[in-house]
Amino acid sequence: QVQLVESGGGLVQPGGSLRLSCAASGTIFRINAMGWYRQAPGRQRELVASISTISGRTNSADSVKGRFTISRDHGKNTVFLQMDSLKPEDTAVYYCNCNANPYANYWGQGTQVTVSS
Repeated sequence: QVQLVESGGGLVQPGGSLRLSCAASGTIFRINAMGWYRQAPGRQRELVASISTISGRTNSADSVKGRFTISRDHGKNTVFLQMDSLKPEDTAVYYCNCNANPYANYWGQGTQVTVSS
């Protein structure tokens, strides 16, 4: 089993920044990719950004391109999401995702991000 622990959510004003962190622990044989999804009230969960732990290639939603940056600390099985120029429409619960062992999906408990003045 893989456990994911997220941190870094909170309340921020429009135009502000937040940095989310997610650390994977437990029985890890191989991590293929890690990423962030979000779910706003009344909406489906959507991919925000992901990163391959093998190639380092990243993928992100069009709505966050140029504002959010995903990165990883490979040695610590940790992924980060730097969120800049935040907008009210970025308000959601953000979930960390890990694809591992060899292709199972694991989820964190979620962290609330609220963008409001």
